[in-house]
Amino acid sequence: MSDDTVLPIPNLSLAQNYFVLSTPSLEHLHQNARKELLEGIQADHMAPYYRIVTATNALDLDEALLARMEKENKEELDKIDERLEEAKKTEGETDIADALRARANYLTRIGDKDKAVEAQKLALEKTPGLGSRIDIVLTLIRIGFFFGDHDMITQNLAQAEELVEKGGDWDRRNRLKVYRGLHLLSIRQFKRGGELLLDALSTFTATELISYNDFVASTIISNVLTLNRPDLKKKLISAPEVIQVLPELPVLSDLMKNLYDSHYDKFFLALAATEQTHLKPNRLLAPHTRYYVREMRISAYNQLLESYRSLTLDSLARSFGVSVEFVDSELSRFIASGRLHCTIDKVNGVVETNRPSVKNAQYETVIRQGDILLNAVQRLSKVLY
Repeated sequence: MSDDTVLPIPNLSLAQNYFVLSTPSLEHLHQNARKELLEGIQADHMAPYYRIVTATNALDLDEALLARMEKENKEELDKIDERLEEAKKTEGETDIADALRARANYLTRIGDKDKAVEAQKLALEKTPGLGSRIDIVLTLIRIGFFFGDHDMITQNLAQAEELVEKGGDWDRRNRLKVYRGLHLLSIRQFKRGGELLLDALSTFTATELISYNDFVASTIISNVLTLNRPDLKKKLISAPEVIQVLPELPVLSDLMKNLYDSHYDKFFLALAATEQTHLKPNRLLAPHTRYYVREMRISAYNQLLESYRSLTLDSLARSFGVSVEFVDSELSRFIASGRLHCTIDKVNGVVETNRPSVKNAQYETVIRQGDILLNAVQRLSKVLY
């Protein structure tokens, strides 16, 4: 195996299928997910992972299949262990490191988390090349993604960044951007995560982590929320990499273009479709579905209100294709929480904007930051004196 070959292990599409099967509201996707999960487990002889998914009743336990896979695992590990022992007796450090990586990668492939992590860390200790060491740490991050272990992802992302700063090549630097970007999306940091994904758009190679179409989808979802209108057009809508994939992502195409073109009624329909097809079924984004939908609605309301000093509730409702009662209720909620700068005149049925001045906002920022600085100085003085 070439040092530059990145193995797609563990198979992250299986973790996605397992998530779908574990989510009752996604029952309409269960049949296909069950089929793909079982086929993937059989293809890689994933006996340890099969035990996990059958223990939660995501798949029915087939004792004969489990026995066959465990037999295959034992035979393959015995062969690898023989090669490792032979390398220790007759070969140099490089061959020993290769054998250790082979063992770690096999345990990773079959979904034996604890043993895989232990073996990868041992291989990391014994592997001399910086590029190979980065690849091992990226594999540990993928194990974290596969099992939903955020602490493991965070720790190894930090280690990967340290190694890359010591001399990681262009390809590994770009792969790491995608790993960091997806992790940030999974913890609701859409702005920073979206920036990293957008930066990697033209250089994407991390297919061991996510398919290209899913990568572009994640890039669109995160950046539609955070980019202003001029940047949305320049960086996303007009990007050749996005244009190429959009025919395969019609819902996201509608979401992005209708927001930009101010077709708010069509945008609301596309947002509802995005919720059902790209957010709820996605194991990284599903926990943030309500947040995302709410923020996108606020973004659309703000975009429309910025163009007017006042407009009627009726015209606002017609723009979004909803009832006056719905838009009145929703605006009231967002105004009360300080997310929309406007007031509702219920008597005349009018919405009036009252955007705060830039100077007032700057003044409030200075006061807030000054308070933080004074508190920090006071704490420091207590320590020193």
